[in-house]
Amino acid sequence: MGRILHIGLGNFARAHLADYTQDAGGWEITGVSLRSPAIRDGLAAQGYDYTLAIHGRAHKRITVVRDMLVGPERPAAVLAAIADPTVQIISATVTEKGYHLDTAGRLDMENAAIKADLRRDGLQTLTGYLAYGLSVRQTPVTVLSCDNMQNNGDTLQKAVADFADAVGLKINFSQISFPNTMVDRITPATTDALRAGDDPMAVPTEPFREWVIEDRFAAKRPNWPDVQFVADVAPYELRKLRMLNGAHSYLAYAGLLAGHSYVHEAIANPELRASVIRLMAQAADTLPDEMHGQTDAYARALIARFENPHLAHSLRQIAMDGSQKLPYRLVAPLRARAKTGVAGEAIAAWMAFCAAEKGDVDDPRAADIQAALAGADPRAGLLQIIGASDLATLIPE
Repeated sequence: MGRILHIGLGNFARAHLADYTQDAGGWEITGVSLRSPAIRDGLAAQGYDYTLAIHGRAHKRITVVRDMLVGPERPAAVLAAIADPTVQIISATVTEKGYHLDTAGRLDMENAAIKADLRRDGLQTLTGYLAYGLSVRQTPVTVLSCDNMQNNGDTLQKAVADFADAVGLKINFSQISFPNTMVDRITPATTDALRAGDDPMAVPTEPFREWVIEDRFAAKRPNWPDVQFVADVAPYELRKLRMLNGAHSYLAYAGLLAGHSYVHEAIANPELRASVIRLMAQAADTLPDEMHGQTDAYARALIARFENPHLAHSLRQIAMDGSQKLPYRLVAPLRARAKTGVAGEAIAAWMAFCAAEKGDVDDPRAADIQAALAGADPRAGLLQIIGASDLATLIPE
């Protein structure tokens, strides 16, 4: 029996990693929460099994989660699990903000949570837990980031190395791999209506799923069906970040400003739909040559996925953490094209959304956003937050 330790066992991980692992057989998952015991308590009450509510298909029972640790309750147990030789894969889904990176994509040593972990004043962060746990590990392991972040494996490895160097930890990186990955499955928040059914821990998701992983494992791995193991994830990663995630962010901010609440409502708006189609085409132009033959079909499939009214994918859920998402989803393709386009309009929509909310946004840099809005030049301040100051002439005012 193989064992995966997954940090951040929220809805997406339970609809993606756990679903693939269920199909593979012969593996089990120990979950970790770095914050709240809520998911642990809910799953524990039903033996850690739960229902995956796949729209248009029969509900699927997921039984591969065996237990779950909560960092604030038992930090030593989480560290012991990271070092445990029976764990062959340590995976993570903590969203972009959970990596605590600066605008250059390196570990933000000025972040309060990182500073606390460096002092070992309690442990709070993925990077801190990994650095301390891996420093005492004696056997090979694969660390697998399952988040929408460009070069996620390489980025996480650099963050762990920077943290270790800062506190004088020695980690044997020769026996640890950090493959880059691309993950995709639209997974909204669980609704009260779904909770009211037979399973309060049920997770809603779409039938589509995709996983592309750099074939670089330090230890054994499950025989995950339908996973693409490739030499280079970057083309797939850029396709998804710039076409799917970029379109989602545009719909979130422009859609909310237009009075919509869900993705299927926003994509039904003729003006927003036309802009999304143009955004995807413009993003496709920035992709590596090997992707160009598939982008038209990919874009059509994305529109069909966005149109699904049964997922009830909240625009406010997507709008969270814009300061962390926009550099990968919109700033990078705008810089690659070096000319005006829908990515610039989407960034302008984010700034308008922040202003409309008076900076009271769900974002780890909400205080900086509020300060920028109160400053002498709010536009310049907001662009600086997302690392787009040099692109000001390409973004509509």
